[in-house]
Amino acid sequence: MAAIGLALSMLVLLLGSIAIKGYSGFWETQIKLDIVFDAAIIDPTGTRAPETLRQADYQALVRKALQTRFPGVSTREHKRQLIEMISTSGADALRHAVRADSSLIGKREAFWLAARSDIDQLAKGKQSRTAPEADRRVSDQQIAWLDQLNNDGALRQAFNVTLFVSGDSREPEQAGIGGGIIGSMLTLIITLALALPIGIAAAVYLEEFAKKGRFTNLIEVNINNLAAVPSIVFGLLGLAVFLDVFGMPRSAPLVGGVVLALMTLPTIIIAARSAIKATPPSIREAALGLGASPLQVVTHHVLPLSLPGILTGAIIGMSRALGETAPLLLIGMVAFVVDIPKSVFDPATVMPVQIFMWSRSAESAFVERTSAAILILLALLVAMNGLAVVLRRKFERRW
Repeated sequence: MAAIGLALSMLVLLLGSIAIKGYSGFWETQIKLDIVFDAAIIDPTGTRAPETLRQADYQALVRKALQTRFPGVSTREHKRQLIEMISTSGADALRHAVRADSSLIGKREAFWLAARSDIDQLAKGKQSRTAPEADRRVSDQQIAWLDQLNNDGALRQAFNVTLFVSGDSREPEQAGIGGGIIGSMLTLIITLALALPIGIAAAVYLEEFAKKGRFTNLIEVNINNLAAVPSIVFGLLGLAVFLDVFGMPRSAPLVGGVVLALMTLPTIIIAARSAIKATPPSIREAALGLGASPLQVVTHHVLPLSLPGILTGAIIGMSRALGETAPLLLIGMVAFVVDIPKSVFDPATVMPVQIFMWSRSAESAFVERTSAAILILLALLVAMNGLAVVLRRKFERRW
């Protein structure tokens, strides 16, 4: 009981520290500005051509809105500090809005735009307001403007959609885990498509058809040994064979899925063999007695009855694959990828590697992003393991 209590205390301490650092990452600071969609800036020719709307200087609209909001700002330094309060993603948000609805041109509309990471950290209390100005990245003048916006109701904390739908970025407020989530899903699809049928076929052969002998014993010993091999060894295998020999695309979910399939295969085989072995011999004998062939016995009786245990092992194997980092680092999935991958051949990263890359950044805003991404990854892992428990309890048969 003391050991269990100590382990639970350490787990609560670990998860608590991550949650305290990361919960604020699910929110972002936004500033409300009245944007005048000046046709002379957006579409001076009046053609409403998509290429013209895309290339317009929307950052100029943000600057004009800030100057209108704070008309007393005159010096060049203060103008620079003022524009630095708004993330550069604000111009992109205005661009998307105009391209989606060109009728905005010539109108005046209120928009909530994301603040820069330093302003965001200050608004969340992550940076000290009382520290000397030389020791913080937000000036006294910016703090005064921020307080004025807060008093006027032009400052708010909104749900951070960017964290879930965007790819990586050098700017913390624009960085998202969306690319890592899609990359992980594509990689797991390849892993499952390869490991599950091969693992089930190997388990069926070893349990139902293979004759006991030296060859079978050698296979069983190798499977058990592969289940204990460090994951980085599979990464070295992927680097030496799949990339160097077969020339597969580097940093792609296709290669990552193949490597993780090799790593997950022993786990699925062992779980499937245990589930098949747990099927009572009387089931096989009854089917054979009614004239079924050995293959029919397996496909019609043994596999359906052992499927819950096989699926449980497969889901646990996929959970392990979802949290792997080391083998994917060696095959290039540590690359800086901004775009969301659309296929298994596109350059991509995965969630654990994304977390690793963010953890190396010195900016405090990335510490918040890292902890939030860890919470998302833990939620997915808990969901997958919970699904395995539900499936086992729902379909498991006791003999």
